[in-house]
Amino acid sequence: MSLSGKHIVVGISGGIAAYKIPELIRSLVKAGAEVRVATTRNALQFVTELTLQTVSGSRVYSDVFAAINEHATEHISLPEWCDAMIVAPATANVLGKMASGIADDALTTTIASCVARKPMVIAPAMNDKMWENPATQAAIRTIREWEHVRVLDPAEGPLACGTSGKGRMPEIEELQEALEYALAPQTMSGQQVLITAGGTQEPIDPVRFISNYSTGKMGFALAQACARRGAEVTLVCGAVSAALANPFGTIRRIDALSAQAMYEACVTVWPHMDSAILCAAVADFTPASPAAEKIKKEALASDSYTVHPTPYTLSLRETADIARALGESKRPAQKLIGFALETNDEKKNALHKLERKHLDAIILNSLRDKGAGFGTDTNVVTILQADGTVTALPLQSKALISEEILRVLFS
Repeated sequence: MSLSGKHIVVGISGGIAAYKIPELIRSLVKAGAEVRVATTRNALQFVTELTLQTVSGSRVYSDVFAAINEHATEHISLPEWCDAMIVAPATANVLGKMASGIADDALTTTIASCVARKPMVIAPAMNDKMWENPATQAAIRTIREWEHVRVLDPAEGPLACGTSGKGRMPEIEELQEALEYALAPQTMSGQQVLITAGGTQEPIDPVRFISNYSTGKMGFALAQACARRGAEVTLVCGAVSAALANPFGTIRRIDALSAQAMYEACVTVWPHMDSAILCAAVADFTPASPAAEKIKKEALASDSYTVHPTPYTLSLRETADIARALGESKRPAQKLIGFALETNDEKKNALHKLERKHLDAIILNSLRDKGAGFGTDTNVVTILQADGTVTALPLQSKALISEEILRVLFS
């Protein structure tokens, strides 16, 4: 979800985390958004009005009755102008006012005018004792019930008072990701989606395994794209090194390192899913008899220092075919999408897999395409559908590729 061209109101209340907000504004502007700022007077104790005006490029709204306001009713014009609003940090005071409908300053009047009409992200930040206050928790429960509002959980870690606990404002990247979630069209709202990601690890002995170069980046990008559109995602992960943004907890993660573990997880949840996107690089073969103890080199040859050591043969067996198992049990209303990473005869091999495994579509990419494949932030894919439709997507980020896949297959 791109923020380019979007109008964002950034609301700042009087918490120490306010000093981080200029960096959020810079990031939003860099992403192509236009930003305006509304603050409480206390917020300006932590970050200056000049700083906020400089990084946003717009006048700051901090006083309801200031003569310099562009409009006599700035708290009405800002919600009319914006596509979304984020309140960060949201202090216990502001949360209490929001829940009670109190609007007595520049920020809370803007919130009151915006909350029923535009997407809003709330990022609470305070001392852990204040977060645990029953009144604060009651306010959070009330606010979470509102249709257009998404509330982030505060992070755990060191706090300004010198203690450690739950109350830190989420990092800037998470705040921006949350805005992208809030602005995304909810075209998959209510859908249950299974996604697999990463490579599998097939044990040779307790310390060694067979694997591949998959990092999970493509699967994670798809999971996040589905979640942004309102789906509830079950993400079955093999070995991954990518980072997963899950600001509102709508992605349920199941770790399954081996092909067998991934198979068991997928066939268990599949009956409850509306669709599945099988993006993981699952091993086709696994050691037939993994050793119970570490295999020692000395045990394989009489002389471990020989120039031509005795070869060691590893017996393999086929792994369970996840795509085929799901395809054979697929209900008419379910949609099953696979991935095919090929090195030769790409389209022929992908179409064969599409038919043999009863898929509705298969997403083909080739290691021969520059910028595609394992470990990259970009991809080049061709979407082949069972009805014969072919959609080629050019080189772009895996995040944008994911959005395009959903547009083609789930619009």
